[in-house]
Amino acid sequence: MAEGETAVALTRAQTLANEVGTLPGVLAATVSLGEVVVHTDVRTLTGLMTTLRDDPRFAFEQMMDLAGVDWPERPMRFDVVYNLLSVSLNQRIRVILQTDATTAVPSVMSIWPVATWWEREAWDLFGIVFSGQPDLRRILTDYGFDGHPLRKDFPLTGYVEVRYDEERKQVVYEPVKLTQDFRNFDFLSPWEAMTSLPGDEKAHREELPGAPKAGAA
Repeated sequence: MAEGETAVALTRAQTLANEVGTLPGVLAATVSLGEVVVHTDVRTLTGLMTTLRDDPRFAFEQMMDLAGVDWPERPMRFDVVYNLLSVSLNQRIRVILQTDATTAVPSVMSIWPVATWWEREAWDLFGIVFSGQPDLRRILTDYGFDGHPLRKDFPLTGYVEVRYDEERKQVVYEPVKLTQDFRNFDFLSPWEAMTSLPGDEKAHREELPGAPKAGAA
């Protein structure tokens, strides 16, 4: 992007941030790396999102995605991040709020129905609760999974493994088993039955008495 175009884009972003900053429920509205970032909280989320969709100054018709971020050292450990797009005005905005493992975040599925998928994913992977979401089920892990794997304190090792049991027609948990017990790693040659490579005989041959050494003139 040319320098002049960059300046125009930053000016548009700052103008959008200033306008959004006047809305009820906005705690802060800034421009970061050329993008408008808005901070709000769970009490005012629904009203703010409705305004961002319906107000012709903003016209954010689409919610592109929703993501969770875990900051385990904070009392409100989770950020919930919404990325919105206005197709008609060609502008984007990022809305961020903080919550914890027990405080429910209002669902925005009534504003953007696509939010159901993303809210289910955030619940599954982070354990973020969304109130007013009638389909809050796991979506990536299996139905018997324990915990939320994208939390920073989720254990990386364990003593059970998961597999699908064809006879029982369900996912089952079993003690970890070594599935390659009979593999023999001899660390010799990558070619089967070869213990030396072509040319190795020069290094291993027994030289005759008085014969010139390898490399001698």
